[in-house]
Amino acid sequence: MNILIKDCYMLPDNQDQVDRGDIAIDGDRLLQVGAAGQAPAGWQPDRVIDGSNHLCLPGLINCHTHAAMTLLRGYADDLPLMEWLEKKIWPVEDKFTGEDVYWATLLAIIEMVKSGTTTFSDQYIFMEEVVRAVSQTGVRAVLARGMRGVGHFVERGLEESRSLIERWQGGAGGRITVWLGPHAPYTCPPAYLERVLQLAAEYRVGIHIHVAETAGEVEQIKNQYGKTPVRYLQDLGVFRFPVLAAHCVHLTEEDIGLLAEGGVAVAHNPESNMKLASGAAPVAAMRRAGITVGLGTDGAASNNNLDMFEEMRSAALLQKLVNRDAMALPAFEALMMATREGARALGLEGETGVLKPGYKADLILIDLNQAHLCPRHKLVSHMVYSARGSDVDTVIIDGRPVVENRRLLTVDEELVRKEVESRAERLTAPLPRGRR
Repeated sequence: MNILIKDCYMLPDNQDQVDRGDIAIDGDRLLQVGAAGQAPAGWQPDRVIDGSNHLCLPGLINCHTHAAMTLLRGYADDLPLMEWLEKKIWPVEDKFTGEDVYWATLLAIIEMVKSGTTTFSDQYIFMEEVVRAVSQTGVRAVLARGMRGVGHFVERGLEESRSLIERWQGGAGGRITVWLGPHAPYTCPPAYLERVLQLAAEYRVGIHIHVAETAGEVEQIKNQYGKTPVRYLQDLGVFRFPVLAAHCVHLTEEDIGLLAEGGVAVAHNPESNMKLASGAAPVAAMRRAGITVGLGTDGAASNNNLDMFEEMRSAALLQKLVNRDAMALPAFEALMMATREGARALGLEGETGVLKPGYKADLILIDLNQAHLCPRHKLVSHMVYSARGSDVDTVIIDGRPVVENRRLLTVDEELVRKEVESRAERLTAPLPRGRR
């Protein structure tokens, strides 16, 4: 389908200035971004969308989440990370079925897409069911089967990762990318990580891993191996591959240098880090070192929503606070972290994250007729400091409208909500007295 969006505000090529004009979509690609009437001679739209009083942005990119954890939203709040994981989250996750993950991922995608996210990076279990949800909803995704090198399911994680790559790399019309997902240094001992790296070399895929999320994790790795988690991964050769390191809250200056030298990208999750009291990542220092830093929400069990507008705002405000510098992370840079830098972090640079001819037609229209977006002094600042996910009116992914007038077109939202409520009640219900 060819689509023409007329007379909208836009950020062409992600410059720190707002223009006004037309956007032409030819199939799944952007054909024109700029002044009205500049589409090639003879090109005709199948559909015209009135973009007046709307700002067009590249679709937002959520670099780190565990989508199916929507099942646990609000279940284990106000706990530190390890107690949260070991006593509350992991025991319930052990009861998950593939169907649970499918419905919970659908719910997460509904929430993400309706609030402007067009691409997300997921690390979890039952990833075939995540693929099913991604295929059905039309979203773009980078998927990694979560793997732990300790416990009962060491081999299953490796086997399922291999199968996921072989079956789904480039799947859903090219919307699915598959990476490997070793959970973290403290759950992946050296011998296990060596096997993960062999798989990465065989299939030439990237690695999505939690790194230095808490001070306790850093201390544990130092006690075990005599080095920081970043040095541990570097010495094992992990940085020979494309790496997305989630969190990176507790870093030394040497760590930052190693990440920069290794070309490691970081997924910054400010709201999850604050809620779990993990700390504030040194984002300003990482960016000064040349590290690509994208934004993520983490799972809905530790955030508790998947709204990337909130994540942009929190990222910008947190860096100003901890650095005591109002310029530590300006609005435009926060917006780039949620778009262009997110695409770069996921290996999708040149494909999405920018409004530019030739790129994938992944974009969103923000309804500017809102009291909190008036007056329109600087729309870039408004997107970071004032906008909400509910301001998203239209979402187009791969050239296909998936949200119009704030309504998702690809799945039955009411049915999904009912299914998730029922499954969450089953999973978190206390055991009968005789079975405890």
